[in-house]
Amino acid sequence: MNLITKDFSTGYKDEKIIKDISLSLDKSEWLGIIGANGSGKSTFLKGISRILKPYSGGAYFNGQNIHLSSTKEIAKAIAVLPQQQRSNLSLTVYELVSLGRSPHKDWWQLDFNKYDHSKIEQSLELTDMTKFKDKSVANLSGGQRQRAFLALALAQNAKTLLLDEPTTFLDINYQLQFLDLLKRLNIEQEIAIMTVIHDVNLAARYCDRIAVIKEGQLIAIDKPRDVLTKEIMIKAFNVETSQVETPVGLQICTIKSCCFQEK
Repeated sequence: MNLITKDFSTGYKDEKIIKDISLSLDKSEWLGIIGANGSGKSTFLKGISRILKPYSGGAYFNGQNIHLSSTKEIAKAIAVLPQQQRSNLSLTVYELVSLGRSPHKDWWQLDFNKYDHSKIEQSLELTDMTKFKDKSVANLSGGQRQRAFLALALAQNAKTLLLDEPTTFLDINYQLQFLDLLKRLNIEQEIAIMTVIHDVNLAARYCDRIAVIKEGQLIAIDKPRDVLTKEIMIKAFNVETSQVETPVGLQICTIKSCCFQEK
């Protein structure tokens, strides 16, 4: 077992958004988090990413409480790709990716050694960003920029990756390219992935399991076929759907919006 939450609750100031969620992200697994707008998907990810403090319960990585561990030690194990990137865009791609080595350096170690440079180069190669390494991040396309920040995360050498709607600002071509890249890393590098994702069909296509959140509570978690059922989709999204087999596997066809709001 890799990452688990036990009765985990969090939120903003005095408002509890996430309520007693317990789930696990196993080694080499891709777990998708879905739910309607405002359901608490991103809040949950912020909680286990240490951006928000827990109100109760806990999040644990290999038995260690994430919120009680040092930032450096957690950064060696878990890499986070938020929805909005705030790093200095004037950096070159190589300079940006090199920031991923920071958790592995002591404060007095200003220079990278041979191993650090090899990890940076490997991360650039894995994300097909080597040819852009001297280019300013500000001058990259949306898809290239996402790959650059993914390379930064890979340079941390973490085996768990948390992403908050990584394809939101990408067109469909770049969405598929980015998710195909994540799947390859998931399989070949054995990286466990937890992704907040708004498109249920992309979740069905790429994720090993899907967790459904409604009003801050976990209402289902299982394999896509067992989660994306007519009953659960009505409960979570208030829409009637049907499962359809396609050349890329299970997909969800929306039939109609329901005329009532399920409570």
